Amino acid sequence: MSSPDHPVALQPAPLETLAIPAALDGRTGANRATGGVAQIAAANDLDAIRAWLARFADKPTTFDSYRKEAERLLLWSLVQLRKPLSSLTHEDCLRYQRFLADPQPAATWVANAGAGGGRKHPRGDARWRPFHGPLSPASIRQATVILNVLFSWLVQAGYLAGNPLALSRQRTRRVAPRITRYLEPGLWQEVKDSIEAMPRGTARERAHYHRVRWLFTLLYLGGLRIAEVGGNTMGQFFVRRDADGTMRWWLAVHGKGDRERLVPATRELMTELSRYRQSLGMTALPLPHEDTPLVLPIGKTAGKTAGKTAGGTAQRPAGVNAADPSRPLTRAALHTIVKSVFAQAAQRLRDRGGEHAARAGLLEQASAHWLRHSAGSHMADRQVDLRHVRDNFGHASLTTTSIYLHVDDDRRHRDTDEKHRIDW
Repeated sequence: MSSPDHPVALQPAPLETLAIPAALDGRTGANRATGGVAQIAAANDLDAIRAWLARFADKPTTFDSYRKEAERLLLWSLVQLRKPLSSLTHEDCLRYQRFLADPQPAATWVANAGAGGGRKHPRGDARWRPFHGPLSPASIRQATVILNVLFSWLVQAGYLAGNPLALSRQRTRRVAPRITRYLEPGLWQEVKDSIEAMPRGTARERAHYHRVRWLFTLLYLGGLRIAEVGGNTMGQFFVRRDADGTMRWWLAVHGKGDRERLVPATRELMTELSRYRQSLGMTALPLPHEDTPLVLPIGKTAGKTAGKTAGGTAQRPAGVNAADPSRPLTRAALHTIVKSVFAQAAQRLRDRGGEHAARAGLLEQASAHWLRHSAGSHMADRQVDLRHVRDNFGHASLTTTSIYLHVDDDRRHRDTDEKHRIDW
């Protein structure tokens, strides 16, 4: 039997299955707003979080990120402090930030804690945990930013009286003088050489090689984020005539922050797109409004022609999942492909001798976002106008771009086409 001194013991569980005792659900939270008219119908903390998350239901990437941080804080408040989220103080929030750097006890909070963490389990799996290991300082800052958004919205909605994070000292973020998470040209060449050395003896090996080559081309030449690769389609490529009468291809990218940007589809990028599509038995160039994902899963079937368009259907291209030919690869699947290529390139370096160990170690740390940083750094090294880099990458300002200026689009396309190359 529980008592005020010995509350009911809780275990971390996903929000959708979490059962919170009435004493901890926040109905009488110390930070609940009193007086005034609430703008949401939520009577408890869990419903308030759901109301906040509902605003992002149409943005899966944002929704998953925001749910993760709200879920972690709520569970920590309930399990570790035995108090409602709506009773958290500023001091509690500071304790939580320290907890993020080392979630203990690990068996309670970290998936596969005994095996060093890292493995993810489905949300309905009994082995699911909110964490996969300690958070880095950058991840802790990101979590704090998201939670500040949550608390501010709950105050604005008339659910909370105040934002316990608002008292935190706001530090001015200093832009690093130089990006360190990138591949210098020699190391980037090692990655390309490793891709070109991939086996192609079987149909599946050939499909994998063509997909990897296209994915790395898209990440590097297009400067796309991994979420943008999964969230956009081949039908977003389009051609238009510039002021000189030259036909130029572009890729309209729906990206971070719901912003749209136009990425120059250089001749090299379009050649690689055609190469990839033809390896799947598709037409060389995409049709307008075609909903084929930018990168396709490898399936067990082998169709012949182009994928489905907005106006109808066609036969399934080779290598597309039989159950859903238009289903894109998930971010996790794309990350896995990229990491495996970096690991393969690192092993090739190690096989050449111990003097290559340091460079191999750097490759093993690399991720998909390193390709974006590498592309920006290489473009700057080749003296591509920083304003062009900013617009290609969708940066909000030159302050962001300068860690590695708006001019007319035709010049931006020409500058990118001439100076930013992958050179397979």
